[in-house]
Amino acid sequence: MKTPLTLLCLLALALGAEAQTDLRLSDFVLSPVSPRGIGAVKPAANGKSYYQLIDRGRTIVRSGYATGEREAVVLDSAVMASAGVRRWDGYEMSRDESRILLHTASQPIYRHSFRANYYIYNRADKTLKPLSERPNEEIATLSPDGKHVAYVSQNNVYIADLVSGRQTQVTTDGEINKIINAVPDWVYQEEFGIINSFAWSPDGQTLSFIRWDETNVPMYSMTLYEGDCHPNADYALYPGSYDYKYPVAGQPNAIVSVHSYNLATGSLSRMSLPITAEDYVPHIAYAGRPDALMVMTLNRDQNDLRIYRVNPASGQATQVYQEQSTTWIDSEMARNVAYFDDTFVIPSERSGYCQLYRYSLDGKLLGALTSGKQPVTAFYGYDARRGHYYYQATDGPLNRVVMRTDNRARMQPVAATSGTNSAAFSADYTYYIHTFSNAQTPTQYSVCRTDRKQALVRQLETNDTYRAKYTAPNVPQRQFVAFVNDAGDSINGFIIKPTDFDPTRKYPVIMSQYSGPGSQQVRNNWKMDWENYFATQGYIVACFDGRGTGGRGKAFESVTYLNLGHYETLDQIAAARYMASQPWVDADRIGIWGWSFGGYEVLMAMSHPDSHYAAGVSIAPVTSWRFYDTVYAERFMLTPEKNPNGYAASAPLDKVDNLKGDLLIMFGSADDNVHVINAMQYIAKLHGRGSQFEMMVYPNMNHSINGCGVREPLYQRVLNFFDRKLKQ
Repeated sequence: MKTPLTLLCLLALALGAEAQTDLRLSDFVLSPVSPRGIGAVKPAANGKSYYQLIDRGRTIVRSGYATGEREAVVLDSAVMASAGVRRWDGYEMSRDESRILLHTASQPIYRHSFRANYYIYNRADKTLKPLSERPNEEIATLSPDGKHVAYVSQNNVYIADLVSGRQTQVTTDGEINKIINAVPDWVYQEEFGIINSFAWSPDGQTLSFIRWDETNVPMYSMTLYEGDCHPNADYALYPGSYDYKYPVAGQPNAIVSVHSYNLATGSLSRMSLPITAEDYVPHIAYAGRPDALMVMTLNRDQNDLRIYRVNPASGQATQVYQEQSTTWIDSEMARNVAYFDDTFVIPSERSGYCQLYRYSLDGKLLGALTSGKQPVTAFYGYDARRGHYYYQATDGPLNRVVMRTDNRARMQPVAATSGTNSAAFSADYTYYIHTFSNAQTPTQYSVCRTDRKQALVRQLETNDTYRAKYTAPNVPQRQFVAFVNDAGDSINGFIIKPTDFDPTRKYPVIMSQYSGPGSQQVRNNWKMDWENYFATQGYIVACFDGRGTGGRGKAFESVTYLNLGHYETLDQIAAARYMASQPWVDADRIGIWGWSFGGYEVLMAMSHPDSHYAAGVSIAPVTSWRFYDTVYAERFMLTPEKNPNGYAASAPLDKVDNLKGDLLIMFGSADDNVHVINAMQYIAKLHGRGSQFEMMVYPNMNHSINGCGVREPLYQRVLNFFDRKLKQ
């Protein structure tokens, strides 16, 4: 038997082993600890300069790519003071750079959308004026000639004439929770990633947009409370609500149509498109001519994509592209298609890997621009003078490189340092701002040239101070690993070990994952978050991207089709088994953590017959895809009517009897994305079976559970839970 003194000494040694750093949890999970950025950069028309919003949103400057010298102060705080504006949240420059459209006092609506106060700054006479006197302006958009601005107020479209000052109301049928003009509804914003459907013709004479009729979409109501840090006194005694249209799987979607307004005639017309009430229109844009409005449609099953060329004058449409799939078509295509004067470039996974293809506006395939087994992940644009197309692609699943190609598909690397490379090009593609990071290197920004072997021109930000604080040996770092699953697939992962790692010890493990279709957590980029801090507290943190995740081609990703949660769970169970086989892991003390789809996967994995997780934290989880939105759920599962067995097999709600291990479930009460019904129904079933669990609710918080100082305590709560369940 050990004496009390010996026990105290051993305890002191154990605590000392885990107290590896003076850094605190707040140094890892609060936004001010991120690497420094360079602010929003917009290329100037001359190709030699760029604009930046600096000084905390108070000043816009123009600087030279080559020298970095400030060439002009375009807008300063003195001008703002005259209008009583403290800072700008963002801006848009007219094509001729004579006017600037600015917005301030932004009020969030959903994840990306917002209402704001918009202003127009005339650089010639240095005047700053409000765009209109209407409240709640949204998606204000300059015309190409810089003479007009289209915007939305109270679901109706307006056009401001910047020369005459005239305001024109284009639509009159806008109505909350019924008719939306130009601003996408909730599900389009969330799942197609668009917040603005305005498309100006190249000559600035026609404005086109999408109209959403959500009359028949079921209403969802979120209960709101008075709250604390931003209290609403109206709800002090009786709760209020936020009501909006949210189509869950199998329920009616909004009916969409495309409309065009002719400025010269003042006529508004509906385009004649062969789309049904079930179809989506995820993207519209003009090619390089005013008679070529390009409209993309997608059927409800999301496996039949078409593009139509529409003449707004006649409203007639001609189909110029069609692609079909036996699973689903990635909606990222809508955001990456690019139209030019006589051609368009579209990404497609028809070969099994996403590649770029070039078509004429009449629909003739002119050839593939890229090929191979390295999926294209972004398209940057076309340098017509040199005949180069710029894009980003994988280099193995973990890396991203910047490439260029031409009409003969001659592919060349532009920025290919091992890690994650991306680029933002000057107007004439002579310069680009290179953003780079990898697992050892915090984000760096530099100016480079496309026409020289020695591409680097100058450094913009190297984050040296940040690097000194957060890189090894001060902080535990990711180490990439892989194992082979039962299907013979190599599953990529990373492991974070304590900086004083002792291979003779047995460590508890926290498995971190997201697991959603097309996602990637295991990437060779810079990431510093709670996982690194938890490793300073005596844990090994591990993360693995199982089947269904991205960067590896269509077959690896689409194996989960119609059966979400099955293969993802098998691979997370296999990953835990792989970790348990390591000599420095305590196989009886493995936990799992996840948020959103990751929270869903926590519940699926802990309910699997082969699960040996001792504890799990599930944050904002989906508990049945029947509760989730049409676009996302049906993309991978079809409707509940078409795939009832798949919905049943994929629901943690139907697996409560099999749940093993200690569970902490956390969610925001005002989550407009994964509704509170998911957690409440799951909890009700746990109660009905007499199950013990822990719960944390964040009143009035949305899906991100952020703001009001809650993020650090949230992670502290997670750490405390794992300490009690995996260390004691």
